[in-house]
Amino acid sequence: MKYIFLFLLLTSLTLQAQFQVNGIVKDIETNKALPFATLTFDKNHKTITDVDGKFAFKTTTDYPIFETTYLGYSNTKNDLSIGLNFYPIYLTPNTTALQKATIFNNNPATAIIKQAIALKKANNPKNNLTSFEFKSYNKLLVSAHPDSIIGTLDSVFIQRRRGLVFKKIDSTKFKFKEAITKHHLFITEKVSHFQFKDNSLKETILGTKMAGLKQPLYEIIGFNLQSFSVYDEKYELFETKYKSPISRNAPKEYSYKLLDTVNIGGRMTYMIHFKNKKISKTAGLEGILYIDQKSYAVAKAVMRIKGVLDISGTHEFEYVPEQKMWFPISKKFKIVKGKNDDDIKILGGTIQFDGDFDDNLSTREKQPSDYVYLSSQTNNFDFRYNKPVTVKKSFVSIEIKDNALNKPVDFWNKYRKDSLDLREKKTYFVLDTFFQKKRLESKIRFGRKIINGYLPLPFFDMDLRKLVRYNNYEGFRLGFGGVTNERMSKIFKIDAYAAYGTKDGAFKYHFGASVRVGKFSNSWIGADYTDDVREIASTTFAIDKVPFKLYDPRPINISTFYNYVSWRTYIETAIIPKTESIWELSHSEILPKFNYAYNLHNHLYTNYQMTTAKVSLQWNPFSDYMQTPNGRIEIEKRYPKFTFQITQSLPKAVLTDFQFTKIDFKTEYEKKYLNGQKTNLLFQGGYALGDVPLTHLYNTSPNNITKETIVQRITFAGKNSFETMYFNEFFSSEFAYFQFKHSLNRLKLFSKIKPSLVLVSRMAWGNLQKPEQHVGIEYKTLNKGYFESGIELNQILNGLGLTAFYRYGPNQLPKFEDNIAVKLSFVLNIGL
Repeated sequence: MKYIFLFLLLTSLTLQAQFQVNGIVKDIETNKALPFATLTFDKNHKTITDVDGKFAFKTTTDYPIFETTYLGYSNTKNDLSIGLNFYPIYLTPNTTALQKATIFNNNPATAIIKQAIALKKANNPKNNLTSFEFKSYNKLLVSAHPDSIIGTLDSVFIQRRRGLVFKKIDSTKFKFKEAITKHHLFITEKVSHFQFKDNSLKETILGTKMAGLKQPLYEIIGFNLQSFSVYDEKYELFETKYKSPISRNAPKEYSYKLLDTVNIGGRMTYMIHFKNKKISKTAGLEGILYIDQKSYAVAKAVMRIKGVLDISGTHEFEYVPEQKMWFPISKKFKIVKGKNDDDIKILGGTIQFDGDFDDNLSTREKQPSDYVYLSSQTNNFDFRYNKPVTVKKSFVSIEIKDNALNKPVDFWNKYRKDSLDLREKKTYFVLDTFFQKKRLESKIRFGRKIINGYLPLPFFDMDLRKLVRYNNYEGFRLGFGGVTNERMSKIFKIDAYAAYGTKDGAFKYHFGASVRVGKFSNSWIGADYTDDVREIASTTFAIDKVPFKLYDPRPINISTFYNYVSWRTYIETAIIPKTESIWELSHSEILPKFNYAYNLHNHLYTNYQMTTAKVSLQWNPFSDYMQTPNGRIEIEKRYPKFTFQITQSLPKAVLTDFQFTKIDFKTEYEKKYLNGQKTNLLFQGGYALGDVPLTHLYNTSPNNITKETIVQRITFAGKNSFETMYFNEFFSSEFAYFQFKHSLNRLKLFSKIKPSLVLVSRMAWGNLQKPEQHVGIEYKTLNKGYFESGIELNQILNGLGLTAFYRYGPNQLPKFEDNIAVKLSFVLNIGL
């Protein structure tokens, strides 16, 4: 009897066990896929097809029928069969049903959307509520579905004259499936406290952990996968902003279709499909909006973009009767591979999608990266509405608490909606073990330092920029320098360098020390001594971070320098919201290293001293910042950005020969387009008042050498320099400079040669007050303006490219070829 009972029990479990159902819904007449068709299974469970008409759901055989509905088509019912997992569903157009659905305003969906737009302000929690706060739990996975991978051992053959010859056994797919069956590729979790007040939303991270890492990668934490609100004019999906389907003028750009009515949380909603009217892969979003039939608020939203990556974001809401509104309760995000020619790395290389180099993609053999996906699930809880909220340091969008990195198991068990499954637990164990064995965390730290130009040593980071450089005055400049790192001290640092020029035969030195006086504001007080040389009339902003370059081409051709011996004390701080600034007091002794004298009141100064006060400030009002235990990070760069600098000489009683004021300004703007193109604008100006020697005026960054032919003048191009302007050709005491750059999509010349085409125009105007004071050097002024335009064909081969520029306008030279500059370019993309 017990065996019969056991048999019946197993049979019952088998009959009720869930199984996966996959399929596609198409128009029976056109064979076109029908996106967002509704499928009802298990009597009252519903799902919808994706953009490609595909669907997948899990069900039992208790109710072995599922129904498919689509506006304008006749409904169809299908029987489920054990053993059959893929169901092609064909729907027949129903003209009568379609006519009934469009009896008013030709398109009821558009009318519903217009009403939703009109009531958007009343339905948006950011407008409807004076304040709110909640907690959230987020889990991000990088993984693959083991069942979709054919884990076979493949034989690799190579072509020889006598035919195919066996080379090796390729076990990549076999090993990948074996690994992915046991654990995911990556997992990270975080618990956050969100607070909203005065139109500002701040996230405070209470706990975070990443598999394999004791110190998390803050860039991943700060990565904005999808917008918090669906009501904003721009909806952000994977750090790209698209015009929202319920933005102010959305009906002009989107088409809408009423698909169904759906019950969500006891309230009826309209299920509306939206799609951009433009026929373009990058034109805009496509998806589904569920609009409440009474309030016209969004009760659920599904957003999707399909191109080089297939990206989807889902927002779910819950109706709050007390507030008479829908409030977000969860978010889902997913990325899978689309169609891409180039290898794509995201999240700092955590996930990579290999490019499709085969012209016939249908015959291309799938690689492990084809199966990889990234998914993120966020669940919100502990809601409080219109209660007193104190948001500290609201100008920081994300703040990670110092104790967030080492939370105990009880903390995570408290906030997880569901316990980690065996595969997720295994992921932490495997990656923790693997990272520790391979010392990957140390390698990540090493890589970060290298990218920023430093070689990390036990207590000292060697500055790679100081090792070898070259210019026409010093010849080869050989040196050594660096700064103490956090392993020595987090609140005190010493920096120093020494260098020797093989051509000028002189040593240069620098020594400095500083102490941190504010952790949150990253404030440092320091002092230093420097004996070095600098290009004459060069414009530098003290707050600018000098980027690391393997090779800096412009200084090669510079011949005119001045020596400066300076003592400086300074405060560097980010205490002012969304700014970084340096406040310094310095005394310098200046010695020009070229034939020059400054004539002031009939006295020729061939060397002089200056004591100055300087404030240099960079302001990024539209950027978002994250405060970490290690400092503040700009997690989302938004434009425009502004840089200001004022230099004021102190009275003559304080060891200074000249009285002057210099005011410098710079603003940068960048706009990225959905089609992959990009526009950069740069405006810079400077104004010098008083008695200013030539060494401290403006040369507007020339980068052309005085040679007879175009070929002889071929050197490397700079980033923002005038490629056709000769060194020491123009000087100004006041100037304005404007640069326009537009980067087009990469040109495909060959399968692996895809240069980047950039259109460039530059122009400048200037003037020089009291030109008679500058003796010993010939120059011109920019009163009539200077203009050049050209193209950059970058990254043709291994980072090398070619540029060509033409000089025109009032300062055009008589000989045609003298106005042409052909340069090499070198662009190296480094990322971690």
